[in-house]
Amino acid sequence: MSDERAAAVAPAVRRGMSPVVVTGAAVLSAYGRGTEALVSGVLSGQPAFATVERFDVSARRARVAATIPDSPELAAEVARAVGEACDDGGLSSADRARTPLFLAIHGDPAIGRAPEADKPSRGPDAFTAAAARACGLAEQRLRCYMSACVAASTAIADAAAMIARSHADRIVVAGGYLVECDQFALFDAGRVLAHDGQVRPFSAGRRGLLLGDGVGAVVLESLESARARGAPSLALLAGWGRSGDAYHPCQPRPDGHGMARAITAAMQRAGITAEELGYVNAHGSGTAASDPAEASALRLALGDAVATVPVSSTKSLHGQALEASGVLELIVTLLAARKGMLPVNAGFLGTDDRCRLNLVLGGALAATAEFAMSLNAAFGGANTALVIGLP
Repeated sequence: MSDERAAAVAPAVRRGMSPVVVTGAAVLSAYGRGTEALVSGVLSGQPAFATVERFDVSARRARVAATIPDSPELAAEVARAVGEACDDGGLSSADRARTPLFLAIHGDPAIGRAPEADKPSRGPDAFTAAAARACGLAEQRLRCYMSACVAASTAIADAAAMIARSHADRIVVAGGYLVECDQFALFDAGRVLAHDGQVRPFSAGRRGLLLGDGVGAVVLESLESARARGAPSLALLAGWGRSGDAYHPCQPRPDGHGMARAITAAMQRAGITAEELGYVNAHGSGTAASDPAEASALRLALGDAVATVPVSSTKSLHGQALEASGVLELIVTLLAARKGMLPVNAGFLGTDDRCRLNLVLGGALAATAEFAMSLNAAFGGANTALVIGLP
């Protein structure tokens, strides 16, 4: 992205704040390792769900998730993604040593079965420090985020705010979740997993969510820092917004006012109108309560433009990656927009009048999305919205 373009679309510049750009990205998903595997898989329109073989699901109501083969180790995959994102961003060893890590993670999957004496060394702070150390990143100003499905998007918003205010030149934000037996059992016992083996966001006949592997990392940087290094920008992180429903421990606020505030804040920070928004990658979990609330939020925030802004939920393809969702879906949104192809809202069976949106149906849609938004929501009524701008 040119300096002129970044300055033109970021009102923060006029307030003396630095434009924030994405200069590196790396990802693992059920489609494989690497950004090309992810974008190709998502744009194929073929969901990555299959029977879980990583652990025994014979006693479970639902038996499907989106996983890569075998049993990858979370710490190793997080370190790999962070290192690859730094490589993609062209960061030198000296650059890395001055760059902190913000990590969104549920925790070390082995901690519950570890001896008591070993548990402190497996806690979230220790996990984050070990990841930073493995990748040569700064071991100061580290942060670990555990706020469920908005963990990574909250980390991204925090990092962007720090960079915009010149409190940091550069921050690597990463998130990681690999489908494992304990969380799978909890979601299955809660009857929120789709027993028909498909995620059907905003559709009549939807049955719930499905879990999916996701490990991703992005390098966020001030435009000045990227320009000084001669590093090209993948996108401008133009806006971010957050809100809380204060409604229910698990259920979203039905009228969508909470998420609508996050959407509006992100667009205002980006300095765009609803008519300029070219795509929304919705939270779209495929659950009975969440989808109508999100549709209401989009109608409130976008107004009449909701009839024309394309919407899909890529969770219908790669699954729900919990704490890693925000970074995985930001990368999906960025890659798809750069290719000029918007992912399909897979699994759709028919219209639900409570979820009337301009859904991408039938296959990926060729379209220019100069600005795109990624939405996430979580238990506790937390909502996040991230807006990217492309050259």
